[in-house]
Amino acid sequence: MPSALERCFEGNLLLKSLRSEDRALLLPHLERIEYARGATLFAAGREVDFISFPLDQTVVTLLISMIDGRSAETATIGREGAVGGVVSNGGLPASTHATIQIGGPVLRMDSVRLQEAKRRSESLRNLFTRYSDCLLAQVLQSVACNALHPIEERCLRWLLTLQDRLESDVLPITQESLAAMLGVQRTYLTRILRMLQQQGLIEVGRGRITIVDRAETEAVACECHACVKRHFETVLGAVYGPNGRLVAIDPPT
Repeated sequence: MPSALERCFEGNLLLKSLRSEDRALLLPHLERIEYARGATLFAAGREVDFISFPLDQTVVTLLISMIDGRSAETATIGREGAVGGVVSNGGLPASTHATIQIGGPVLRMDSVRLQEAKRRSESLRNLFTRYSDCLLAQVLQSVACNALHPIEERCLRWLLTLQDRLESDVLPITQESLAAMLGVQRTYLTRILRMLQQQGLIEVGRGRITIVDRAETEAVACECHACVKRHFETVLGAVYGPNGRLVAIDPPT
């Protein structure tokens, strides 16, 4: 019978895609931790010597914060990926702030242990190299989106990205949190959300935003969400369901 930690592998698509031999390399070094919403995984400038795999509905946001207190989202990671020392051997300072956007369980391991496992397994090296490329693609696309696209399209792009990782039309996100992700004032975002609601794309409730029409929302949003999605499909082998949400990872060999 699988152990509790082995069953946790099913909650992260990256880990779920591993062969049994590769799972055995990682399993002894993993620990399961519960994080509350708003918790910090690591702060910018601090050394990061571990890697975290969000499980199930847990979502982590990478933020860049400015001296004046404003911040903006650079990447959103859920059960499809990992956060932290994905590429390095650990001990390097973080360039971003990693915050738990939606609380839940995370599997965590020392970065050095991951590098040791990657040296022993070509398939592990292949998987994490491909995932690192996809994470970078998401960050770069976010930079371009923030610079070139209007707030309405950027807002829809972020909501679609979150929905991909939750498998639910109802997104447990507050207007205050969303405003922080987009780097705008909450009062300004409220006007934007009201307009999108009048268009029949979303419904705004207390502590939640519901995507009413996924297909129409994708059509109205900028091309950035679709670009990142195609890159995940091509490079990582991401599989999306009929509703457009991430359901599996089948990495090319």
